[in-house]
Amino acid sequence: MRAVFVVLMLCSVFVFSSATEPRQVRLLPMPASVQMKTGQLVIDSLFSIGINGHSDALLQRAVELFLDNLRRQTGVPRLDMKVTDAAQAKLVVHCERANRAVQELGEDESYSLEISPAGAKLDAVTSLGIMRGLQTFLQLARTTSDGFAVPAIAIQDKPRFPWRGLMIDVGRHFIPLDVLKRNLDGMAAVKLNVFHWHLSENQGFRIESKKFPKLQEMGSDGLYYTQNEVRNLIAYARDRGIRVVPEFDMPGHSTAWFVGYPELASGPGPYQIERKWGVFDPAMDPTQERTYKFLDGFIGEMAKLFPDQYFHIGGDEVDGKQWDANPNIQTFMHAHGLKNNQDLQAYFNTRVQKIVRKHGKTMVGWDEILRPDLPKDIVVQSWRGQDSLAAAAKQGYRGLLSFGYYVDLNWPAARHYAVDPISGAAANLSPEEKQRILGGEACMWSEYVSPENIDSRIWPRTAAIAERLWSRQDVTDVNSMYQGLENVSRWLDWLGLTHNSSYEPMLRRIAGSNDISALRTFTDVVEPVKDYTREEITTVEATSLSPLNRVIDAARPESVTARRFADLVDALIAGRADSEAKQEVRAWLTRWRDNQSNLQPLETQSFLLKEIVPVSQDLAAVATTGLQALDCIDREERAPDAWATQQFALLQQAEKPKAQLLLMVAPPVQRLVEASSGQKAPPPPK
Repeated sequence: MRAVFVVLMLCSVFVFSSATEPRQVRLLPMPASVQMKTGQLVIDSLFSIGINGHSDALLQRAVELFLDNLRRQTGVPRLDMKVTDAAQAKLVVHCERANRAVQELGEDESYSLEISPAGAKLDAVTSLGIMRGLQTFLQLARTTSDGFAVPAIAIQDKPRFPWRGLMIDVGRHFIPLDVLKRNLDGMAAVKLNVFHWHLSENQGFRIESKKFPKLQEMGSDGLYYTQNEVRNLIAYARDRGIRVVPEFDMPGHSTAWFVGYPELASGPGPYQIERKWGVFDPAMDPTQERTYKFLDGFIGEMAKLFPDQYFHIGGDEVDGKQWDANPNIQTFMHAHGLKNNQDLQAYFNTRVQKIVRKHGKTMVGWDEILRPDLPKDIVVQSWRGQDSLAAAAKQGYRGLLSFGYYVDLNWPAARHYAVDPISGAAANLSPEEKQRILGGEACMWSEYVSPENIDSRIWPRTAAIAERLWSRQDVTDVNSMYQGLENVSRWLDWLGLTHNSSYEPMLRRIAGSNDISALRTFTDVVEPVKDYTREEITTVEATSLSPLNRVIDAARPESVTARRFADLVDALIAGRADSEAKQEVRAWLTRWRDNQSNLQPLETQSFLLKEIVPVSQDLAAVATTGLQALDCIDREERAPDAWATQQFALLQQAEKPKAQLLLMVAPPVQRLVEASSGQKAPPPPK
């Protein structure tokens, strides 16, 4: 069976560039089962799709969306491709039954897709399965020597987890509706099915409340979504098989609530919207009945607006300072036997949970809400890790993993890909306990994103997380994942995502010039600093009003160029590189060595480039070192010890962040120096 699975995995990456010549392409997420067949189905102006079995408005819209995307991918005119009678269609869709009126957790998303040169058939129990299968068909479509085509193939597919989400924080920076919609398109493309909408923060309250209008009037800077806009986005998501779960953070992360309603807070006002980042003291007063009366009205209003069963109350990072400083709260705690702030928050969560349940919803919250006195139907979202997730499951609670999936931290896709909800302590759970782990969510916290660069922070790396949540647990080949990621990245361009298209305009603005070849050469090999280092090493504290127009804001979270260069270097050192690969390494190093002189004219004319001069100089120096090491390797001569020691010191300095950027080609050049000198680089000083 193991051998068969390997064969199927290998087969699943082939499509056809002609009727007989196979070419590799990697589907992502990887389907559960794939069997290749002979030939291909040509997609031309005669292509049509037909529906038999169950058909309703949702399924019909899914088919029309599919045709729109296929037209966009192929450029075939809109009037040619069409929905037709199933007996005459090239692709026949068969759906057994309707979805629930409101999309629910755990609905059947499985599908089977069979393609032959004569036609294709897509079968699913529900229209959700049809949607997932149509995305697979779109991903298979390629330009071939015989025209646009998909390979003859048989796929059986279903998700591993029922909850596969993306959280977007619109509180810290407001994200317009059109940006959210194109990201919903991206989610649908990689089979994510939950949009977690983080709608309130210290920096902004982003939704219209008709009951409590001062929430948006005073707490949003005028940047919020009307209720009609919310309904519009929910419908848009529904047509793509995506649930929308709202989050309103309480009792902490709630300063924006208090600007209009200071009576909710535990400390005296007045309050104003926060402009800085971090954890702030203001928190709701859990001891006042007026707090719960207000929340009853607000949650009731939002429960009617959002049809999904789940309602997220946040619950994270309450520092308790306002509670400690309020004598009335301390008296309340003593009278009710609440020993600490954790007990007080548990009291608050219990009260809020009853309100959420009263309005027909199921409460979701971050790790901090977990207490054994809460009902077992709540869902715990873990940002702390698999140990926390496992602890919740052992106590009978359902959970989601977001630890390891924070895409705002600028980790490489491989690092996110290595994180599995059923790993660590969770791997030791019983089968029944493992069933309580519903899946996970990628998280896009928005301190350092704008509508201009948010797509590049989410995509394409989130597709790797999508595969982890959809595909089999043993689908773990990193090189294969990266191949799929490149294919998906290009495919997402057709859907209107701007992770690629926004790059050069941002560089042109930074340069103040249309000639950005040298700047692009530089920016292609740097990455933003990781984790929360940007806040730790800044000389000017960032706020929600700070412009996001620097090189760090344009640079990709993961440099494709640096990763490919590192692969070439590793192959060269291992003796696996041919002459062409060696020439490519030398060509890159030569280009980087000379780039500083090419970039210098731009550096003198743009204030936004002054800060990167030291990094650009490092790139030239590192490339020079790499060329010298390569010369030694080519001549099969051992580099002098003194030279190697000097270069290791240079490389160590080049690897340090400057302008909040990391020079990603320094580590592979260090490996070249090690290979040429026979020495290992000393560890960096602590």
